Parts: sequence; structure tokens; C-alpha cells
Amino acid sequence: MKRKGISILSTLLLAVSLVLSGCGQTRMMFGTGGTAGTYYAYGGVLAQYITNYSDARVTAVSSGGSKVNIQSIQDGDFQLGFTQSDVCAYAWNGTKSFESDGPTHDFRVLGALYNETVQLFSMDPEIRTVEDLRGKRVSIGEAGSGVYFNALDVLEAAGLTLDDIRPQYQSFDASKEALKDGMIDAAFIVAGAPTPAITELATTNGVSFIPIDGSLQEKLLSEHPYYSTQTIEAGTYPGQTEDINTISVEATIIVSASLPDDLVYDMTAAIFDHIDEISAENAKGAELSVENASSVQAAPFHAGAAKYYKEHGIDVETLDPSEDTL
Repeated sequence: MKRKGISILSTLLLAVSLVLSGCGQTRMMFGTGGTAGTYYAYGGVLAQYITNYSDARVTAVSSGGSKVNIQSIQDGDFQLGFTQSDVCAYAWNGTKSFESDGPTHDFRVLGALYNETVQLFSMDPEIRTVEDLRGKRVSIGEAGSGVYFNALDVLEAAGLTLDDIRPQYQSFDASKEALKDGMIDAAFIVAGAPTPAITELATTNGVSFIPIDGSLQEKLLSEHPYYSTQTIEAGTYPGQTEDINTISVEATIIVSASLPDDLVYDMTAAIFDHIDEISAENAKGAELSVENASSVQAAPFHAGAAKYYKEHGIDVETLDPSEDTL
């Protein structure tokens, strides 16, 4: 609730920008993630297609990731952004990373894109299980990030707390460098695999992955329904000779609730009508489908996106901003 006044101002500013844009393209900022993660590279490709096939002129920018993107949409700095599906749920309900800020309903879902894999890795071959992290220096993502809460979930399911490890709050790139320099023992990264930061480290130094499987995985799935099972297939990274079982959340695009329906419809079509072309530019494009895109249950869809899915035989939940009593 703290930021509600800002969000009202941002709605007015967005309306002014739409009027000023006239017959030209509406300028939009697309919050992605750190430059070493999947969000940033993939966001640049999607921004290109939305710009080419809609009346939006989209610029993909590096950001602090899921929570920052949601708050920046609320503040009017971004008009669309990436977020993990679990963080999307936190924001809508005002839980975990949004517990102190309270819920925000200034965004709507455009669609899910691909699975974001919870990747736990090390350069120490003696660290084989989550329980082996006890007493170790472990990067658990930047404080309050999606990675941070995923790491807490995994640690808790394994019977560990932050007091049982030596937590480090680092970005993807900082985690890579810290592992390389021997400053940490293991790191969590939640992103589409292969992730550039891990690929670089695997190529230059070699890494080992710690699986999240068996009873640990079962506990996570039963307690946190936003997770699903995931396998990092052998060969995904240099030197990786075996499949790694783990869990994942969904990489989701959200947009400002104030965007016009017809514009969001065209933005949705710009992505899902061009799956083959996008796949040729980024490997994550191969995971695009209207079925997966419409599967998000963390928050309501934008009416413009819902119209596109309806035309493809799929109904999704929407919420008219005028009916939102938050």
C-alpha cells in the first residue's frame, strides 16, 4: 500500500505517453535481469519482436530481477518485465519478499515463457548434497530476490537454516567470480539452463551440480505448489556427463495493468505468432507455447493477452482494474 500513490501517478503518465505517441509507437521499458542471466539476453530478442510486430517500441534494460521489475512497473518506470512465477504470487498476495511492502495489483500476466531451473552448483566435488552445505559459504542470491527465497525453500526442506551456512548475497555474475576466486563454496542460480554465468565457469574451471531430488524434492513440491520437477539434461553444460534432477519455477512476462487491451493483444501475438523465428535466435524460444503461456495461476492475466489465448481455445483468469479493491 505504500506505493499506491506512485502507481496512480504512473497510470496518468502512461496515459499521457500513449496520447503523445499518436500514430507512432508507444515507448516502453522492459525490465529483464542481470547481464549474466537468461532474462537479459532473451529479453533483448523478445523486445525486438514486440517492436517489429506491435505499436510498442520496446527497450530491454538490465535490472535487479523479479521483485525490482514488479515494483518498477508499479512505479511507472517499466511497462513490462520478467518475473519468476513464485515472486509474482508473492507480489499479488503480499507475502515473503512483498510482506513488508504489501500486495500490489498494478500488473497483469502476459504469459509464461519457459521453466527457470533452480541450479545449485559448486567447484568442490566433496559437496554432493544440500546437507553438505552445512558450514559452507553459499551464495543464495541478492537479498529479497527470487533466488533468495528459492534457496531458503531448498535449505528448509533439507533441515537447514541460514544459521547453518555462511550465506553470501550475490548476483549471478558475482557468484561466478566468487566461486572462481575461491571466496565461496557453492551457489544458487535460478534461471533458464544453460545460464551464461554457469556456462562460462564450467568452460574455464569446471563445476559440479548438487541435485535436488528424492524425498527432498517431494517435500518441496508438496509444500510449495509453484515448483515443478525439472531435469538439467547431460550436455547442457561443458563437462556435464549426467542428468541432474532439480526443481523449477516459470519465467513469466508481466505488463502494466493500465496498458490498452489491443496493444497487449498485439504484444502477445508478436511473441507467440513467431515461435520458430524466436527459437532461431534464442534457445529458450523452443519452450514457447500457448498452452504453457496460459498456465500461470499466480495472478490474473491482462485482458488483451486473454483475448489472444481465447482465440486459441484457452480461457484464463482476468481482473478488470476498475474492479480491484486493493
